[in-house]
Amino acid sequence: MANQVRASHILLMYAGSSRSTATRSKADALQQIDAVRLRLEAGADFAELACQESDCPSSRAGGDLGTFGRGQMVKPFEDAAFGMEVGGMSGIIETEFGYHIVRRTA
Repeated sequence: MANQVRASHILLMYAGSSRSTATRSKADALQQIDAVRLRLEAGADFAELACQESDCPSSRAGGDLGTFGRGQMVKPFEDAAFGMEVGGMSGIIETEFGYHIVRRTA
């Protein structure tokens, strides 16, 4: 089992999510992240969509969060990142920060 992984993500926050400045509703954020997921499944470039759609400052780096170990991310995010193979992409994951799509890159 890997001690560290590298991952990228796309995050859509909503009004009331932790550290959020977003004004969209939770339902709107879910609808929007689902549309992003469909675009990714159709072959859209992950980094490009992260730059365009993600609310995380990591969007400037194509969603790249760098390398991290266990205990550094919130549990649902960590479970997804550590639970997939390199190159894998998660479904929609909800955390206190909003909705994420995670791609493991190493």
